[in-house]
Amino acid sequence: MQLTVTQLTDQLVASYARVGGINHLDGKNLPSKRTTGLITVDLLRLLFPGFFDEHLVHSSEIKLETAVLMDSVMEHLEEEIYKSLEYRSPEKLAKRELRPHARCLTLEFLACLPHIRELLQTDIEAAFNGDPAALSREEIIVAYPFVETIAVQRMAHELYRKQIALIPRIMTEWAHGRTGIDLHPGAVIGSHFFIDHGTGTVVGETSTIGNHVKMYQGVGLVARSLSGGQALAGQKRHPSIEDRVTIYANATIVGGETVIGAGSTIGANVFLLKSVPPNSLVVQDDVKVKVVKKGDREAEGIDFQI
Repeated sequence: MQLTVTQLTDQLVASYARVGGINHLDGKNLPSKRTTGLITVDLLRLLFPGFFDEHLVHSSEIKLETAVLMDSVMEHLEEEIYKSLEYRSPEKLAKRELRPHARCLTLEFLACLPHIRELLQTDIEAAFNGDPAALSREEIIVAYPFVETIAVQRMAHELYRKQIALIPRIMTEWAHGRTGIDLHPGAVIGSHFFIDHGTGTVVGETSTIGNHVKMYQGVGLVARSLSGGQALAGQKRHPSIEDRVTIYANATIVGGETVIGAGSTIGANVFLLKSVPPNSLVVQDDVKVKVVKKGDREAEGIDFQI
C-alpha cells in the first residue's frame, strides 16, 4: 500500500517527539544561515569594491553605491545580531534593551572594515610575492580561494571578539564550504598571511599566527585531544606560530603549549607535538624510497634522509 503525504507527515512529526535533541521549536529565533551567507557576500563587496560585483563599479559612483550597500548590510546584519543576542541573553533581559545593543554592535563591526581592508592588502601582497604562478593581484583576488576565506575569517573574528554567538561560525563555515579551507573565527592571525592552494587546511579556535606566515594545503593546527569535551572550552588548545614561519603541505602541529619559533620551516607531512626554537628546520627523518623500473620484477631499495 502506498503511503500518503498525511502518513509521511505523521511519521516525521512523531520522530520530532522521539528525537528532540535536533529540533529547535518554540525557542528563540536563531540567526539565519541563508541570510548570513547573503550578508557575507555583500560584506565581501564592501571589502573588495568591483571584484565581487556583476557590473563595473565606477569611481564616480562609488560613494553612492557603497552607501546603498552599507545601508542594506546594516539593516540585515543588525537583525541577525539581534537574534544572536536574544539567543544568548537571559530571559529577564527585555527585548527593548537588545535592539539598541544590536545596533551598537553592528555599527562597531562595520567601523572595523577599513582596518580589515588594510590587513587584507598585506595578505594579497604576501600571496603575490610568494607565488610565482600569480599573474597579478587581480587574479589573486578573483581566483584564489584563500582570499575569500581569510577575508571572511577576519570579519568573523571581529564578531567573535564581541562575543556574538553563532554568526561568526556560520560565516567561516560558509567560506569553508566554498573553499575547503577551515579557519575558525577565534584564531588570531597576523598580517601578510598566505595559504597556497589551501584545500584541507584547518586552523583551530585558539591558534595564534604571527606576521608573514605562509602555509600550504592540508596543514592542521589542531588540539592534542578532545576527550575532555566541554571541559576544555576556553582553554588554549591549539598551537602558536610566530613570525616568518613556513609550513609545508599536510604538516600537523598539535597542542596549545606548542610554539613554533620565529623564522622556522616545518616540512611536509611532519607530525609535531612539541615546540621548536626560532630558525628551526623540521623535516621527516628516515624516509625509505623504492625506485622501480618498468618491467623489472625486483626493486632497488634506497634509504635516505630528508
